[in-house]
Amino acid sequence: MHMTHPALTERPEKRPRAAAPPARGLPPAAIRRRRRLKGLATVALFVLPALVLYGLLVLAPIAIAAYTSMFRWNGLGGWPEDFIGFDNFTRLFASDVFHGDLRNGLLIVVLSLVIQLPLALGLALLLNQRMRGRAVYRLLFFAPYVLSEVITGVLFSLILSPEIGLANQILRAVGLEELERAWLADPTTVMPALFAVMTWKYFGFYMILFLAGRQGIPRELGEAASIDGAGTWQQFRHVTLPLLGPTIRIAAFLSVIGTIQLFDLVWVLTGGGPDHASETMAVTMFQFGFKRTQIGYASAISVVMFVLSMIFALAYLRFVMRRDTQGAVTTMGDHR
Repeated sequence: MHMTHPALTERPEKRPRAAAPPARGLPPAAIRRRRRLKGLATVALFVLPALVLYGLLVLAPIAIAAYTSMFRWNGLGGWPEDFIGFDNFTRLFASDVFHGDLRNGLLIVVLSLVIQLPLALGLALLLNQRMRGRAVYRLLFFAPYVLSEVITGVLFSLILSPEIGLANQILRAVGLEELERAWLADPTTVMPALFAVMTWKYFGFYMILFLAGRQGIPRELGEAASIDGAGTWQQFRHVTLPLLGPTIRIAAFLSVIGTIQLFDLVWVLTGGGPDHASETMAVTMFQFGFKRTQIGYASAISVVMFVLSMIFALAYLRFVMRRDTQGAVTTMGDHR
């Protein structure tokens, strides 16, 4: 019988690998600095593509618009050469059309804050109650927001048509012929008609926003207030409304920024007319940039729009949403 020596059959035991020796000749501070640089390089590797896209799609257009606003240029024949300094801005600030754009924007902002957002809040609170067909109502109210601005503009341009429009036909049917108007062609009615269309289009978005905020409020708070003797109005005033404060502030912020950038719905409905009565800054920029090929002047308008948006956003975050952002930072810090 063939015998094998035990030393030949036993497998060698795996020995744990020794840890890599630290870099010789480097102090601990240098080693920590090397590790920190390595971590920063890894972060930069992941962030760099986003920074490149942001620079190409956001920062570069802003810089180009600021540069071309200093020239008289029609957008053709290479880069602009007729440098005129701040003349485009001087012309803009002296323009009655621009002053009208500011008035129209301010009017839409005020009406949105006074009518559109309270309407959306009331419907959100109503649809938060238990009722039959609640999901259907939510869908119906949110559906207009899903439609594109172009479809909405074409639809309401037909509804508000002076001859064949549904609005005037309804007025005739109920015997109110004296109220018939050329809604989008009359300077006295074009802005109310435009705001009505905007409210129909966008209030569903704010309704869903408020509904989500309302559902995030614990039900126990309302029950505790009810036990303490608070009625429906007192619960809304002292419990629901304060806790909806962050959502309301976000909605107001989005409403103002959207008004500054308002273009497509106005362009399809009225084109800024009649006689600039419904024109906004974005419509004026399009008119001069693409209709009249005054790219330098249109760039000046875009710069003013950017500056107004930036100033409002920074001031709003600093003074209105300061408590909300501080709470978010504190909460993140507590969970680290």
